This record gives sequence, C-alpha cells and structure tokens, in this order.
Amino acid sequence: MMSAMQENISNNLTTDLVSLTGDIKTWSRELGFQEIGISDAKADTSRVETGLLEWLNKGYHGNMDYMAKHGARRSHPEKLIPGTLRVISVRMNYSSPKARDSWQVMQESDKAFISRYALGRDYHKVLRSRLQKLADKIVTKVGHFNYRVFTDSAPVMEVEWAQRSGLGWRGKHTLLLSREAGSMFFLGEIYTDLSLSIDSPTDNHCGTCTKCIDICPTKAIIGPYRLDARRCISYLTIEHKGSIPEPLRPLIGNRVYGCDDCQLICPWNKYAAATDEGDFTVRNGLDDTSLVELFSWSKEEFDTKLAGSPIRRIGHEQWLRNLAIGLGNASSSKNISGALKARYNDNSHLVREHVRWALRQHNLSGSS
Repeated sequence: MMSAMQENISNNLTTDLVSLTGDIKTWSRELGFQEIGISDAKADTSRVETGLLEWLNKGYHGNMDYMAKHGARRSHPEKLIPGTLRVISVRMNYSSPKARDSWQVMQESDKAFISRYALGRDYHKVLRSRLQKLADKIVTKVGHFNYRVFTDSAPVMEVEWAQRSGLGWRGKHTLLLSREAGSMFFLGEIYTDLSLSIDSPTDNHCGTCTKCIDICPTKAIIGPYRLDARRCISYLTIEHKGSIPEPLRPLIGNRVYGCDDCQLICPWNKYAAATDEGDFTVRNGLDDTSLVELFSWSKEEFDTKLAGSPIRRIGHEQWLRNLAIGLGNASSSKNISGALKARYNDNSHLVREHVRWALRQHNLSGSS
C-alpha cells in the first residue's frame, strides 16, 4: 500500500503537472500559436502504422524515400526520442489578409499561383523559433527536462498527433481540419518526457462531403483519407526533382508551387482566420505576379529575392521547370512565346525539356 507521505507526494506532483499544463497553454498563445493540445505518446498506434505501411507498399509516397526509411520511429515517438511520454501539438494560422484571392489568380492563366502558405517567410524557421521559446519557458519553470522540437523536420506524424490532441480531425484530403480554423495553418510539435495532462480528440465532421476529392485537378486524392502523392501537384512542384510526367502537365495549370484547391473548396475553410503574424506577410508580390516576370529571374535574383522563403529550397532549376509548365498552359501571347524562346537553349536539360513542351503547346518551335 502507498503510505500517506507517498500519496501526498504523488498528489502534489499531479497538481504541479496540471498547473504546468495550463501554463504551457497560456505561454503558447502568448507566443503566437492559436491552439495547443497534448496527446499520449504511449497510446496504441498500430492501426495508423498499418495504414502507413500499406500506403508505402503501394508506392504512393513517390520519390519521398524519407517517408519509408524511418520505419517504426514515425509511429512510435519513444523510438525517435527515448523517454517520450507526451506530444505537445500546436497550430499557427498562415493565411495573409492582404493576399489576392486565390481563385482569381488561378483563373488568370498568365499569372503564377503559389500556395498561400509559401507567400511569406519559411514557416520552419518561424515555428521552430517559437517552439524553442516555449521549451525555454518550461525549463525556466521546471528545470531541465528531455524534449525535442519539430517543425516538419523529422519522421513525425504531425496530423495524427494533432488529431489525438484535440486540434481537429483528419479531413478526406488527409490534412488536419478544425471547426474553428479550417485547415489554413501550420503544425509543430514538442516531444517531451513530462507527464502532462492529456487532451481529448475531437469528432470527424467531414460527413458525406467529397468536395476536396472531386476538385483535385490531377485526381491525386484517390479516395477518402488516401492520397497518391505521385499525382499531387504539391508533390510534383516541390518534392519531385525530375521531369514531370507529360500527361499531368496540362492539369497543373498555373500552379507553380504547391496547390490549395482541396483546401479552398472545403466548407470548413470559411472559418479560416487570417494571420496577423508579420512573418507571413506577402513578399515580392508573389500572390499576384506574372509567369513571365518570374521566369525572367536569374539564379542570383531567385536566391536573393527568395532568401528566407520556403520556395528557395526547390532551387532555381525546379522553379523554372514549374514556370515553364505554367507558361505552356497559359493563353498564347507574344510575351509568353518570347519568354519561352529566351530559355530554349537553357543550360539545364530539365528546363529545356519543359520549355520545348511549353512551346509545342502554343504550336511554336524555338525559332518560329
């Protein structure tokens, strides 16, 4: 039996952890996170792991080898960071109130559409800095504890842990959805050995809606909660390094970095709140810029103008590849044909291939 002294110590520890949990939630909002939740890292993840393995076995991850190589560490936090007991999940809104309407940009074929999360500063840097500040506040309160901060930076099932922590539910497009905030937000995590109070998950509210599945330009959402990344425009324009399959190029339209269609059509995103975070303010007019202008950027201009942007990580060559497809899908004009012809003999084989495809879309050759 537990002695009276042991019971008193246990009760005090529990009270302290409940109090600490409350403090952490207060601090997170002071640091600019709109919501925070805590889940049990020791909970059974066998169902999720089975689903992940099936997805990988079918090759739906494409060339994202990192999705496969980490194995069980993705679904078992303690195998990634020994001693992990809890996952602290946070979300931060990113939708800029000053960005031009997405649908309008996509309807103007000579404009470049860039996923709205990438219009400002790289979210990895913003969230990681804020999460580290949150961890520092915890250290100030309790002293040293074991933890690790994540912002899309390791094999973490961020949507799964966010769902378990009550931040929302997994939508049929596979992204996290919230009744209060839609899906236009970033997620981040802290793995910790602190036995904090656990939050309850929320119910799924997708119902019979299939709008996200129906609108996908390349039919990458092959069924509810099932994505074939090899067809996904976000994967093709960001993660995929080589030639984009020709049958998919016309379907990409003017989406040159990512794709937001499945989010834009989602009824829950009428609740998506605009951010007041200065780091996510539109830079370089990327919410409403012509394909021709962006295609004219030299490597030096690309590196300079996109310093601190998530777009910079794909590199200038991939950027030009994506823009060439957009130009091939645009309405014909002298500006567009001139821009394509200017890169007809580009040093990059990848760029040349996509430029020549684009010219054929306009019934042009390099010399005509």
